[in-house]
Amino acid sequence: MILLKSSKEIDKIRASCRIVRETLDLLKTKIRTGISTKELNTIGEEFIYSKNAKPAFKGYMGYPAGVCTSINDEIVHGIASDRKLRETDIISLDVGVLLDGYFGDAARTFAVTNNVSQEAKRLMEVTQESLKLAVAAAKTGNRLYDISYAVQSCVEGAGYSVVRQFVGHGIGASLHEDPQIPNFGKPHTGIQLKPGMVLAIEPMVNVGGYEIEILDDGWTAITKDGSLSAHFEHTVYISEKRVEILT
Repeated sequence: MILLKSSKEIDKIRASCRIVRETLDLLKTKIRTGISTKELNTIGEEFIYSKNAKPAFKGYMGYPAGVCTSINDEIVHGIASDRKLRETDIISLDVGVLLDGYFGDAARTFAVTNNVSQEAKRLMEVTQESLKLAVAAAKTGNRLYDISYAVQSCVEGAGYSVVRQFVGHGIGASLHEDPQIPNFGKPHTGIQLKPGMVLAIEPMVNVGGYEIEILDDGWTAITKDGSLSAHFEHTVYISEKRVEILT
């Protein structure tokens, strides 16, 4: 069942999303060669706690960290460790926040330095562009898979692939709500989008094939072929007249 949010609920989600955005903005300034993902996770968690909020991912179904830190061929759900960033790495940071009973969620992929490959730079640009197009498609009167198709057409048009095993989702009083939002689909199909929907739209894009593997930690998803992967996500609110990016 898809839950339409009241204006009061939207305000609470908006407050959570503000902390998500501020956390990602802070972490961006800390990314450098030699910093460990554990250090980045600690910075993110401490900032969230300082806002009287909670890291939404920590303890969720047993996940041990507050920030998902995924490097290079790691798609999503990377676990913070003593691994240090190198100048040629890209890193995806996924942040969730729980404040006053409501959640916010967003992700960005960053280059550690300007010395990353041209392929890595293009991958990030294409993934970010696919999110931009998906958000534009998330408007009242459109269909759910218009969002999916916007991602897929952009990504595959650039010669990349969309991850199929992980999807975007509704969000609100629960971290994951209906509907699921795949990053591939047939346009003009699926449920009709309505005012009051709040969606976490999150393209995950691989340079190579879309097949994945899960590491022995039970969480970290990597590309099966070892190719680079990028991840961008926004939480958005669909109103009668426009789409508001909350993160």
